[in-house]
Amino acid sequence: MGAGHGHGAGQVAEHAGGQHRWRLGAAFALVGSFFVVELVYGLISGSLALLSDAGHMAADVVTLAAALVATKIAARPDSTGRRTYGSYRAEVFASGFAVLVMLGTAVYITIEALSRIGADAEVSTGPMLVVGALGLVVNLAALFLLRAGAADSLNVKGAYLEVLADTAGSVGVITAGILVAATGQVLFDTLVALAIAVFVIVRALALGRQVLAVLGQHAPEGLDVDSVAGELAAIDGVQDVHDLHLWTLTSGMHVATAHLVTTEQAHAHAVLDQARDLLRDRHAIAHATLQVEPADHEGCDEVGW
Repeated sequence: MGAGHGHGAGQVAEHAGGQHRWRLGAAFALVGSFFVVELVYGLISGSLALLSDAGHMAADVVTLAAALVATKIAARPDSTGRRTYGSYRAEVFASGFAVLVMLGTAVYITIEALSRIGADAEVSTGPMLVVGALGLVVNLAALFLLRAGAADSLNVKGAYLEVLADTAGSVGVITAGILVAATGQVLFDTLVALAIAVFVIVRALALGRQVLAVLGQHAPEGLDVDSVAGELAAIDGVQDVHDLHLWTLTSGMHVATAHLVTTEQAHAHAVLDQARDLLRDRHAIAHATLQVEPADHEGCDEVGW
């Protein structure tokens, strides 16, 4: 006896990213409107730190736009009948795109910063301080909007980390402006730009690991496969558990499949209900496909992978 619990063709469940779409839209409007200002004044001032922050802000705009598009795609019903899990993975791909944008921006800043070492450059600290301070306000507002969604959605988290990196960039711009104005040493501008690049790389790699874990269909973070198998095996009437698979479709949507071998006296419907409730209530796995089979059932051991 098998049972699948989920959404059929044409149905779309409310996903974590979709719940926070308005946050992404508001943050996109804030960051996008300020990007042009920072770019123009970065060119006027000649500050690499300010230009690097403008580059981060450009990455923010692209990342937020991709995240918004992904939430729209994820919410779109499947009309082909071939996407049996819907298009929820679009949000994970958007998070992966955010990682690539962050890494690309950091590498570019690093190359530019290294090329400036030892070279003559003039930096106007006035525009650096003013635009850096305004950028910090904009980024803090965007962070406030995205923070709640970052805990629920990998897609929103990608956007949140990108804006967080840009917030650090704004702090760096202000710091560089103060140091250059106080000492007259333009090298501080370059060093701050390098520090920002390192910060971005560290954040991008951490997010990248989470994205790869989802795409690689690893067990959801915090779930121990052996423990879950033991809990299922402890259900009254269950003799053995095999072919247990746990993975994440997208943020907040965990999936499980398992075969439950029952004793002769077991009531299949009761076993199925208890297993479903256990996975849903204790491990937040709402979509579980469970096969309940008698002990004398044969054939499962013929599967070669």
